[in-house]
Amino acid sequence: MKGELVRSILYPKPIGFKFYQDALKFIGLLGVLAIVGIIYTVCVLIIKHQAPISDVVFKALDIITVAVPPSLPAAMTIGTVYAQTRLKKQGVFCISPQRINVCGKLKLICFDKTGTLTEDGLDLWGVVPLQDQHFLPAVQNVHELTRGPFLAAMATCHSLTNIDGELVGDPLDLKMFEATNWMLIEPGKETTRFDSIIPTIVKPVTSDTFLAENIENPYEIGIIRQFPFSSSLQRMSVITRTLGAKNMEVFVKGSPEMVASLANKETVPLDFQEVLEKYTQQGFRVIALAWRPMEANFSWRKAQHIARTDVECNLNFLGFLIMQNALKPETTPIIKQLLDADIRTVMVTGDNMLTAVSVARDCGMVSARSKVIMVTATAPGGDVPPQIEWSYDTAPEKGMEQSREVHIHEQSYHRDQEHDVNNYHFAVSGKSFAILRTHFPELIPKIVQKGTVFARMSPDQKTHLVESLQELGYCVGMCGDGANDCGALKTAHAGISLSEAEASVASPFTSKTPNISCVPTVIREGRAALVSSFGVFKYMALYSVIQFVTVVILYWLDSNLGDFQFLYIDLVITTTAAVFMGKNAAYPKLVRRRPPGSLVSPTILFSILVQVVLVTIVQLVAYFSLYTQSWFTPIHYTGEDVVNFSNTTLYSENIQCYENTVVFFVSCFQYIILAGAFSKGKPYRQPIWTNVIFLCSMLSLAAATAFMMFFPVQWGFLTSFMELVQIAIDHMHYTLIIGAIIAGNFLISFLLETCVVDSQAFRSFINSLRCKKRPKNLYKIIDKEMQTDPHWPPVGSVTTTQNSIIFSVNAVDRS
Repeated sequence: MKGELVRSILYPKPIGFKFYQDALKFIGLLGVLAIVGIIYTVCVLIIKHQAPISDVVFKALDIITVAVPPSLPAAMTIGTVYAQTRLKKQGVFCISPQRINVCGKLKLICFDKTGTLTEDGLDLWGVVPLQDQHFLPAVQNVHELTRGPFLAAMATCHSLTNIDGELVGDPLDLKMFEATNWMLIEPGKETTRFDSIIPTIVKPVTSDTFLAENIENPYEIGIIRQFPFSSSLQRMSVITRTLGAKNMEVFVKGSPEMVASLANKETVPLDFQEVLEKYTQQGFRVIALAWRPMEANFSWRKAQHIARTDVECNLNFLGFLIMQNALKPETTPIIKQLLDADIRTVMVTGDNMLTAVSVARDCGMVSARSKVIMVTATAPGGDVPPQIEWSYDTAPEKGMEQSREVHIHEQSYHRDQEHDVNNYHFAVSGKSFAILRTHFPELIPKIVQKGTVFARMSPDQKTHLVESLQELGYCVGMCGDGANDCGALKTAHAGISLSEAEASVASPFTSKTPNISCVPTVIREGRAALVSSFGVFKYMALYSVIQFVTVVILYWLDSNLGDFQFLYIDLVITTTAAVFMGKNAAYPKLVRRRPPGSLVSPTILFSILVQVVLVTIVQLVAYFSLYTQSWFTPIHYTGEDVVNFSNTTLYSENIQCYENTVVFFVSCFQYIILAGAFSKGKPYRQPIWTNVIFLCSMLSLAAATAFMMFFPVQWGFLTSFMELVQIAIDHMHYTLIIGAIIAGNFLISFLLETCVVDSQAFRSFINSLRCKKRPKNLYKIIDKEMQTDPHWPPVGSVTTTQNSIIFSVNAVDRS
């Protein structure tokens, strides 16, 4: 298992997030635009202006960096960096920042149970020992147990150790051992009496313990060898020797089903299943104990070399440990918050099925009015083919009256389903899940689509479940705290660990808060980061288009932007906007609608295309407006190094001219306008005015640009440094016309983004144009098929592989 963990870390499964795939495609599209720009540059400069080849090459290369901005990848990560910082402040650490955006699309969250939904600490509610192969009444005071195999199993079958005088280890083991009121002594000089081995000793804390030096053979048990707990095997065991005894003993602790399968059948009570269900249906965690005396000639050397399978067999069943595991106080409200946001929740645990179903009902995963259908698969045997039984989960026994109510409820299901066809949940065990994957793979999509409780799942099966959900089109999150969750945490689109042990290494996210309140936090920050990434990407794409249009217009005139004009646009305006526009904090409420995850979604494409058209039209309108002015004289290049122009110096690069100045100022305002228009707020981020630094910087940039445009006095900084013509000195009225054009650009851009692109009416209109006959996601298709199938779910029936027709085993009762 450790090797699998390391391999999953070294070779993680690709995310396959559509946003990143579409981003690469969009960059390719900008590359095509760059090629078009190169062709245009070569044709215009050579054919129209007979420019030197060196100038053509430089300007052609220049337009590549204009069309495909080198800062695009860095700009796209800014929203993720801010989200990662906010998560860290909230006690959630991320080692894979690219997963933050993926969290914005999470549609389903899988939860481990113990330590995740329920408290870490287990309380020992009581024990149920055996006498003459019959269960005795529950004993809640363990001190009342007499010395024997049951008490010895509780005292020895654990992995506790003593560190600085304090017992440490698994919480379940700790509670079990503390209940015995025994003491644990690590190897020392007093342990040499156990042959040549130096074992850990456990002994009762009684008067004879302290008088041990005066007693020839005090009651002490040495733990000779330990087989650690394995989640895949669902058990642990120890080999022990009681001081003075003639033989060694084996004690096993694990899941009731597993321990019973390893025990001699005659030692397992006939009412085993009935008593087990009695406690698991009430939400208790039930652990079984078993014991086996070894042969007298079973030596220490054999104990060290014997295989585990040869030890854990032919056991004598001892009884049950009943552990109480309460829900964490945060669990129920968080589950409700996720369900209200239309985020599906699934429990996947290694615990007992009925315990898991009880916890699922208690925390709200399964509502009080919902039905739970147990899916029990049986492997083939002899002439019997593999089959599936579909039956209802029953409530905890509270008398015959409730049993009759359950029976009536089951009979009336098919009448009720006409009114509530989708209000049911499947519960599947790990054993059944394995059989379904092997013999009924065609049913797996339906099972996992409606499955809410998956119990007795091994680590590999948890991983397979996450993969099955991903194959249906779900963006899956996983939240767990144990080593047995590592595979699922790594496989999920977003794994959230509540532990700082192995799970934190495999998981992209680790929460210092040991409860599931971190889950909606991660989703909110993921949505904010995703929307920020979309906004920054759209902004950088439009930044390229705006500058491309500007350069294309100026190349037509054999002009260009000056070096400091480029610097003002790229460094001062664009960089400032891209850095701060992703700083909006996440919106505090999770809404039902997820943000788009694809750059080629209709709303995103419409937003980009309509803004491209708008900025192009505005620049062309501003440019051609010059030709309506009687005082305007178009640029005329004489080929000399310096020419006189409107009492200013015009250099041979043709930079300082009316056309350049007008297009420069209009484009500068377009960068600022779109930064604000693309900085979305509610429902995924806080409003733009809460991002004070971004708002102040944009207002400052707008004020600085307006100051340069409207400054009415000759200023060497504008003419010599920025290479601009001060139009406002002689033609203030025309400057006001340009200001009006910019104001119109501002108004239209914001109206398009806030009143059109973000409106529900527009989305409905787009959906009607697309004429979608079927849902895009596979899970929606399967869900729709199940709702329209009158024979699904086949409750009270058995499904086999030999006959595709589901035959009823209770047809007479239901007729």
